[in-house]
Amino acid sequence: MDISRANSLSYEDFVNTFENVIEKAPLVAAAVWSHRPFANLSELEARIVEFIDKLPEEGKEGILRCHPDLAGRDLQRGTLTRDSQDEQSQAGMASLTPEETERMYRLNTEYKRRFGFPFIICAKMNDKAAILRKLAERSGNDLAKERKCGIDEVKKICSLRLRNIVLPDTQHKL
Repeated sequence: MDISRANSLSYEDFVNTFENVIEKAPLVAAAVWSHRPFANLSELEARIVEFIDKLPEEGKEGILRCHPDLAGRDLQRGTLTRDSQDEQSQAGMASLTPEETERMYRLNTEYKRRFGFPFIICAKMNDKAAILRKLAERSGNDLAKERKCGIDEVKKICSLRLRNIVLPDTQHKL
């Protein structure tokens, strides 16, 4: 759909269309709907980013907690959102070796214990080797730095998901 079509959506249709640009957080789509009309996709994305940036730190952590573990139980059970399933599969998370699976589980568990939210990375912009490496590296961050890193990754994911919704599939599908 193009931006004019997005602008013309009812509240319910807008929320249903954009509910997962921030993983399992339809509240974000609901919050930005009132800012219509958007001049272009960049303005829609800027409003979403602005909403996230204005959240208190606890709210940002809430957004991070909406994300599934990479290569975790939801992937194994097939209960990921369609977006997450596609992104994780594309990054190779669905085809880990048994050793990689064990390492990912151990690192994810340690990370969540340390920070209280899952490790977030834009899977579409990484492969499994990079994801494993960055998970190990970022586990050494302090909470404030890691919260910021996670939110920055959420924004990258959002940007790609928005482009898959708003821009014509034949020209811009990522």
